[in-house]
Amino acid sequence: MKTLINIRTDPQVKRRAQKAAKALGMPLSTIVNAYLTQFGREQEIHFSIPLRPNKKTAKLLDQAREDYVHGRNISPAFDNADDAIAYLHQRP
Repeated sequence: MKTLINIRTDPQVKRRAQKAAKALGMPLSTIVNAYLTQFGREQEIHFSIPLRPNKKTAKLLDQAREDYVHGRNISPAFDNADDAIAYLHQRP
């Protein structure tokens, strides 16, 4: 026998969750049931959201990757702080 749970959530949250579940090839109810089963068994909740940079930071990271691949804007390695400071002073 099954029971029905009604929850309120933001429509965008529901759509994103349904899309993610579909990409995994399962209905959202299967995912919710798995989480409820885990919660009932372990009595713990783990929240983890991968960190994603904002658009500006993502653009800067992409540019830095491109520079690295092409050997641009790369400083050499230094054995001591004096050499690093001397390098910085000679740069335009």
